[in-house]
Amino acid sequence: MQASVNERELVLDMLLQITRDGEYSHIVIKNVLDKYQYLDKRERAFITRVVNGTLERMIEIDYIINQFSKVKVNKMKPVIRTILRSSVYQMKYMDSVPDSAICNEAVKLAGKRGFVNLKGFVNGVLRNIGRNLDKISYPDEKDQEVFISIKYSLPEWMVKQWLKVYDEETVKMIGKAFMEEKPLTVRFDEHKIKKAELLSILEKEGVTAGEVPEIPCALYLSGYDHLSALPSFCEGLYQVQDLSSMQVALWSEVKAGDQVLDVCAAPGGKAIHIAELLNGTGHVEARDLTEYKVALIRDNIERSGLANINAVCQDAAIYDPHKKETADIVIADLPCSGLGVLGKKPDLRYKMNEKTEADLVELQKKILSVVKDYVKPGGKLLYSTCTIHREENEGNVEWFLKEYPEFELVKEKQMIPGRDAGDGFYIAILKRVNHE
Repeated sequence: MQASVNERELVLDMLLQITRDGEYSHIVIKNVLDKYQYLDKRERAFITRVVNGTLERMIEIDYIINQFSKVKVNKMKPVIRTILRSSVYQMKYMDSVPDSAICNEAVKLAGKRGFVNLKGFVNGVLRNIGRNLDKISYPDEKDQEVFISIKYSLPEWMVKQWLKVYDEETVKMIGKAFMEEKPLTVRFDEHKIKKAELLSILEKEGVTAGEVPEIPCALYLSGYDHLSALPSFCEGLYQVQDLSSMQVALWSEVKAGDQVLDVCAAPGGKAIHIAELLNGTGHVEARDLTEYKVALIRDNIERSGLANINAVCQDAAIYDPHKKETADIVIADLPCSGLGVLGKKPDLRYKMNEKTEADLVELQKKILSVVKDYVKPGGKLLYSTCTIHREENEGNVEWFLKEYPEFELVKEKQMIPGRDAGDGFYIAILKRVNHE
């Protein structure tokens, strides 16, 4: 079925917000889908697919456009560039709409947005690409970095960095995994509801649910329109959380009565999971930097119905003397480059650069040097990130153990997209073995 111009206008505006104005894709998509809840499931799916797909494949798409346009992509007007990008994505990766219709809609949209004089340019470039889509020449595989960059739409600096740590096949596997569509993962509280009962409720709501053998408290969900329309979600029967993120609470081996401090907790999934595992005992304090983020945590706590957890606005980089040696477990899931979650947030590959990454390594060190003091003797510091960048992960843990010999590494794991279930993620457990 042909998508309406209205949908393509929404797609254009969303992509401009992300690529031109620097907004985050997951926030832009959520805001639009919340605002246009009256759209039917097919329209919502089309909008999400084209926005995410265009971002996922943007380096490859620009490479294709540049082969057929005298004006290179980076010299084009943002509106024209964005119309061409989303059109090429549809032509190459979506079979539901004929190329001629995609081309016609693109030309109409260019005119509607005040670029009547460029309608011929848009038409010419897209029709030329459409005729030659099967004959596009890609870089030679021997040119390893360039080939992987174009094939998997990963910036060359990122490919180069990963090839220093992982072999070529692993980097290709990671790139491929980021482009695969995955079902939503949710976690439910086994103390509150049995799996069989929840599966029955979801089935009645028309949701397809799949079990996760390695994590009994997790389910895969698909086939729903939007979560906020499901009574089971609104009633707090489960929380949205990635499988790799669930490992944090499971690795913590939290015990009844433990005092837990999560210093960068938003939106609260890990903190709530730990509060559930405490089964009404102990306490979790979930902190984050801004009132906006703390409000997200509070919303999720409220839906969970748990009483042994609260949310506080506090900068993790600033020492809080009241918390000195008070926590059995400190969760430090710190701000990071996010290069493990490109499958969910495809725009991060264009927002991140080596300088920002290096700055994040320093911020992580600063926060770790502050929050280590909150760990009781014998307690644990659980450090995690959602990146596969070695300096932010194993590198930071090596630095920490040299700086603070009162801690020892209990265990660590780097989860790799395509090899492990869930996102790219790193977890390390550091135990405070003596007082100083």
